[in-house]
Amino acid sequence: MNFKDLILQGIPSTLPEKRTYDPSVNHAPKRKEILNAEEKNLALRNALRYFDPEHHTTLIAEFKEELETYGRIYMFRFKPTYDIYARPVEEYPGSCLQARAIMLMIQNNLDPKVAQHPEELITYGGNGAVFQNWAQYLLVMKYLAQMEDDQTLVIYSGHPMGLFPSNTNAPRVVVTNGMMIPNYSQPDHWEKFNALGVTQYGQMTAGSFMYIGPQGIVHGTTITVLNAGRKIAKNKEDLAGKVFITSGLGGMSGAQPKAGNIAGCITVCAEINPKAVHTRHSQGWVDEVCTDLNELTNRVNLAKQNKEVVSIAYQGNIVDVWEHFDEEDLFVDLGSDQTSLHNPWAGGYYPAGMSLEESNDMMANDPEEFKIKVQESLCRQTTAINKHTKKGTYFFDYGNAFLLEASRAGANIYKNNKGEFVNSKTFKETDLENAAFAYPSYVQDIMGPMCFDYGFGPFRWVCASGLQEDLDKTDQIATDVLEKLKLEAPEEIQSQLSDNIKWIKNAKANNLVVGSKARILYADAVGRTEIAKAFNKAIAENKIGTVVLGRDHHDVSGTDSPFRETSNIYDGSRFTADMAIQNVIGDSFRGATWVSIHNGGGVGWGEVINGGFGMVLDGTVEAENRLKSMLFWDVNNGLARRSWARNKEAIFSVKRAMEQEPKLKVTLPNLVDDALFSE
Repeated sequence: MNFKDLILQGIPSTLPEKRTYDPSVNHAPKRKEILNAEEKNLALRNALRYFDPEHHTTLIAEFKEELETYGRIYMFRFKPTYDIYARPVEEYPGSCLQARAIMLMIQNNLDPKVAQHPEELITYGGNGAVFQNWAQYLLVMKYLAQMEDDQTLVIYSGHPMGLFPSNTNAPRVVVTNGMMIPNYSQPDHWEKFNALGVTQYGQMTAGSFMYIGPQGIVHGTTITVLNAGRKIAKNKEDLAGKVFITSGLGGMSGAQPKAGNIAGCITVCAEINPKAVHTRHSQGWVDEVCTDLNELTNRVNLAKQNKEVVSIAYQGNIVDVWEHFDEEDLFVDLGSDQTSLHNPWAGGYYPAGMSLEESNDMMANDPEEFKIKVQESLCRQTTAINKHTKKGTYFFDYGNAFLLEASRAGANIYKNNKGEFVNSKTFKETDLENAAFAYPSYVQDIMGPMCFDYGFGPFRWVCASGLQEDLDKTDQIATDVLEKLKLEAPEEIQSQLSDNIKWIKNAKANNLVVGSKARILYADAVGRTEIAKAFNKAIAENKIGTVVLGRDHHDVSGTDSPFRETSNIYDGSRFTADMAIQNVIGDSFRGATWVSIHNGGGVGWGEVINGGFGMVLDGTVEAENRLKSMLFWDVNNGLARRSWARNKEAIFSVKRAMEQEPKLKVTLPNLVDDALFSE
C-alpha cells in the first residue's frame, strides 16, 4: 500500500510485524512503577479495546511487557513503517483541506528531527505527548482523512472519541489534554492515569499539534536575553564578552545556545544526555562541545578576553558548572535554567553526582530515593547560584518551574525583608503564595510588562506547501507589514516592532527551520491580523500556497500560569484560570480551525491551564472573515484581563484597541490612591 492507503487503513486488521527496540533513538525514560496488580490489568483492558478480540491473546503479552519495561503501553508494533514528517499538504488523503493541514502538523510534531522521544510520541519537555500510543495516532489520521467540511473530530487526551456532525464554521478538531478533576491533579495522578491510558500531558504545543521545533523558543529566548542584557548594561553596551549560563539541550531548551549567539553573548549550556548534545551540535544549534570543567573554564575566559560570540555545550551536570565557576571566580553576567522541572521526577531534571544511566534506573526502580536526590541537587544548585548573584550575576527563572521546585526542595530560594536568602521553612505554609522569591520570573521582569501587556506574543505560521520559496515570500510579506505599521505606531511599541523586524529579516540566515517550513515572530493583534490578511491575499492571488496560522500557548491570553505567563498579575487572580478557558471557547466560535485546552503546560501538571489554536488560510473571503474575528479576540481577551489587574501597559493597550474597534467595550479599573493606605 502507498502512503495514502496506509493512512486510510487506520488500525490494520492484520497484525503488523513486531518492531524491534531501536537503542540509537532518543527514548523516554522508564516511568515510575505506580499501578497495583488490579490497575495493571485495567491498563491492559484499556489498551486492548482498540483491537479486534482475535488479536488480544497476542497483544496482551506484548502490552504487558511494555508496561513492565517502560511504565507505559506505547504499542510500538503499530508505529507506521512510512517516514513521519511534514509532507506537502497535497500529499495527504481526504477532501477537507483543513483536515489535511492538521495531518501535516501532527506529522511535524512526530518527525524524529523535531520530536524529543519520537518512538514514544513525545515532542518535547520529557512528557509533552501528541498521543498516548500509536493506535490513537492511526485512528486520528484515518478520521482526518475521512473528514468532511461539516464534521468535527473530538480528541480526549490523545484518544479520538470520534467524528461528530457540526457545521462549516465550527472547528474541525477540538482537543483536551489532562483535564482532571482538581483534586486529582497532583504529579502522581498524571503518572497513574497516564499509565492507565486515560489521560496525557500535552505540554503546550505538543498536544496542540503546533510545535515547530526549537525555532519558537529561539525567538523568545533571544528577546529575553537581549532585554536581560539591557537590564544589566551600565552604559547601554551590548552583550559582547558577557557570559550567559543555563542548562538543557533537549526539546525547547535546545534553542538556548542559538539564541545566545543571535543575542551576541558567550553561552554555556549544560546537558547530561550525550544524545541531546550530539543532536544540537550536529544541527548547528551549539558551536562547541566540552566535557572537562577546567577546559570549559579556560575556553570561557578566552572567549571573554576576545569578546567572542560563541555557544558551548558542557556535557555534564549544570550544578557542577555553577560550583566550579564559583571556585574559579569566573564572573557570570546572566544565569537561568531550562531543565524540565515541570517534570522533575521522570527525566526532567537529573541530579548532580549521578550518571544518566544511574538516574534512569533509580527513577524507575526507587522513585522515592530519586526524588530525594533531585531535591538535594536543587539545593546545591541554588546555593551555588546565590553565591554568584552576590557577586553581581543577574539570574532569572525562565518559566521551567525552577523557583517553584527549588522552594519545595527546601532550597534557600526566598529572600526575607533583610535581604537574606532563606528557605520555605522560614515561612508559614499559608504565607508561601505571598512569599518573595529571591529571583524574578522572566515574565515578571521582561515578557509581561514589555511584551504581553502590550499584546505582543508568539505568532507563527507554517507553509503547507513545504516550499522554501513560500517561506521566503511570507518572510517578506511579514516584514513589509511590520515596517508599514511601525511608521504610525505609538512610541510605547516601537522597540517591539524594531526587534521583530530585525528578527524576521535575519531569520533565514540564522537557519532556524527544523521540520516544517515554519516561522515565528512577536506581534500584537493589529500585526497578527494585518500579516494574516496579507497572507490570505497572496494565497488568493496564487503567489503562495496554503498557510497554517498558530501561536505558542506562552502568550498574552492563552495561558493562566501563576509562576510564569500570569506571574505579573498582582490583583490575586493569578491562581484563577478563567482567561485560558474563555480564550479557547472564544476562539472556537470565532473561526479557529482547531482548538485545544490543556492542564500542565511548561511549569507542571496541576500548575497551569493553557489553550491554543490552529487556523488554515486558503485565500477565501471566509478565511479572511475568520482571521479578523478570531485573532482580534485571541489577543484582546488577555489584554482585558491584564488591564483589569491594573497593569498600566495593558490599560494603554486596551484603550488603544477600543479606539480601533468601536464594538469593543472593556471594563477598565479605577485606580486607588496609595495614600489611602499609608496610615
